[in-house]
Amino acid sequence: MAEKKFSKNILCIGAGYVGGPTMAVIAAKCPHYKVTIVDINAEKIRQWQTDDLPIYEPGLLDIVKQARGRNLFFSTEIETNITDADIIFVSVNTPTKNFGEGAGKSADLQYWEKTARTILKASKSDKIIVEKSTLPVRTASAMERIVNSNDSGVHFEVVSNPEFLAEGTAIMDLEQPDRVLIGSRETDSGRKARQEIVDIYANWVPRERIITSNIWSSELSKLVANAFLAQRISSINSISALCEKTEADISEVAYAIGMDSRIGSKFLNASVGFGGSCFKKDILNLVYIAESYGLREVAEYWENVIKINEYQENRFVRKMIAAMFNTIAGKRIALFGFAFKADTGDTREAPAITVTRKLVEEHAQVVITDPQALPNAKKDLEDILDRVEFEPDPYKAALGTHALGILTEWDIYRTLDYRRIYDNMIKPAFIFDGRNILDHDKLFEIGFNVYPIGKPAQSHI
Repeated sequence: MAEKKFSKNILCIGAGYVGGPTMAVIAAKCPHYKVTIVDINAEKIRQWQTDDLPIYEPGLLDIVKQARGRNLFFSTEIETNITDADIIFVSVNTPTKNFGEGAGKSADLQYWEKTARTILKASKSDKIIVEKSTLPVRTASAMERIVNSNDSGVHFEVVSNPEFLAEGTAIMDLEQPDRVLIGSRETDSGRKARQEIVDIYANWVPRERIITSNIWSSELSKLVANAFLAQRISSINSISALCEKTEADISEVAYAIGMDSRIGSKFLNASVGFGGSCFKKDILNLVYIAESYGLREVAEYWENVIKINEYQENRFVRKMIAAMFNTIAGKRIALFGFAFKADTGDTREAPAITVTRKLVEEHAQVVITDPQALPNAKKDLEDILDRVEFEPDPYKAALGTHALGILTEWDIYRTLDYRRIYDNMIKPAFIFDGRNILDHDKLFEIGFNVYPIGKPAQSHI
């Protein structure tokens, strides 16, 4: 049987949280395109070809099954697939640099540069390269210098197409995006390349939601969007501390200010802190860029967004210690949730990491439960595994504990039988709701000493 002819060959380098779901949706919506995802991690590629995907995202498996084997393929053959591709999405990891100049703030671009050089080496025809990874402003210029530093006559056009996905809702965000942003050089060849990427998304996204811009605006927009969202979380979290001192209620404050159309209600839920792969990394990147241009006041402003987040995580632990008679040494504490948010197994920068480590430093006996994140939790805490327990069943995790800490807003934690849990805890029993998702009055009636975020505590002591 002859191989099916596709109108375009699309390649994605990187099979992670962004590349995998994005390409799966493109393949599902565009059966006339061949979509291939490659990665150096052979085990990850193997998992993508099973029903046990390497990442958890609601709705992802159904989308993958629609296209897998039809026009969605997975491979470790990176150079061969680069040669065959017309359009290459680059979705490799760009962590915060932990060495040398810019350590702790700037993006580590070594994997990105290796990818650029591999593309150059394997390409025998003109290609469009799409930046999907979150990158510093003007990175496209560096990419252009690398890939166009050849005398083979092969031409590369670099386009920016940042992702605006929220883990837990990534499939919905891809199928019904607020906007798709595509930036290019404002040249004839740049605009032509940009239009090719517009044509991909136009298969299912209304044209008015596809924004085109110059490439530098596109790169910067990704960093700024995450910085603004994180800023809102840190702002409301800073006020939660004030609420606890003044006996105001953070939910009432957030509701009142959220009714102001100039402010809006999203990202005003006070919590133990934000996490995830993007917020901290992108803000640090923004800080480094501002510093590099001599904009120290701008850098300090955004750096404080991260400092408030760290303050909130530390404050949560200090509140636990103070409430439990100023010592938690030897006390058993169950943490409900380890993922940085519900509906994902991702634990990158999760507040639970900091909370767990600080509890262990205080010699508490910590048991962690989470519906999806326990494998990642074990990796995050591999140096203290002898002092932490992992239990998928929240009822078993709570047995014989002095306190519970709610660290992820999983729906399952809203509906647990807390009377049953209370009866099997050591008294006085404490609950620290780091996400404000529980019925605090009901918990207090059961007998718990209840400590929410940004609300007055309810204590029997």
